[in-house]
Amino acid sequence: MNSKKRIIIVGASGTMGTYLAGAFENEHEVVRASTDSGDYHIDITSTDSIEAFYKQVGEFDALVSVAGPTYVGPWKNLNDKEFRKGVEGKMMGQINLVLIGQHYIKPKGSFTLITGALTNEPQLHFANASAANGAVEGFVRAAAIELANGIRINAVSPTVIENSPQYFLYFPGEIPTTMKELEYGFRKSVFGTNTGQIIKL
Repeated sequence: MNSKKRIIIVGASGTMGTYLAGAFENEHEVVRASTDSGDYHIDITSTDSIEAFYKQVGEFDALVSVAGPTYVGPWKNLNDKEFRKGVEGKMMGQINLVLIGQHYIKPKGSFTLITGALTNEPQLHFANASAANGAVEGFVRAAAIELANGIRINAVSPTVIENSPQYFLYFPGEIPTTMKELEYGFRKSVFGTNTGQIIKL
């Protein structure tokens, strides 16, 4: 039986974040954070914003990230400026949540980041997301052997999720990840004992 935890959900206003917050809030204290709504505002592309956010929130037991903008669109339109959306958003944004957050999280706490099946199964228009996912997964594996005080880190890697049918067209033949599967992937990371793992759904 898990004791009550204080869980931050970054990206809480999105499809995944809204569902996860609702799933966890009956058992735990959920702190909702997003760009423009929730208990706290945070811009994960800004280290100043992340630092200020953690100072406001104070100590916590777990951080769940389902945030990270990337460029989605035709390859011919992909350039340095557009590619940096994923580098600064899904990649460095999530990495900085951990690099800065390690100084605020309680001992034996956990970080759970979001990647996706695009890491290993690229689709048209998602090269930026594939690259960002791969970098985040590499970071998770490396961070796991260096984080102190028993702090764990994992990533959850779903395919297209069932509550986002607008993306089904881009993932032909993929069986969507159900919201319950998504929830239990994050439960495995937050409440389990594993670290440095990519939890594929």
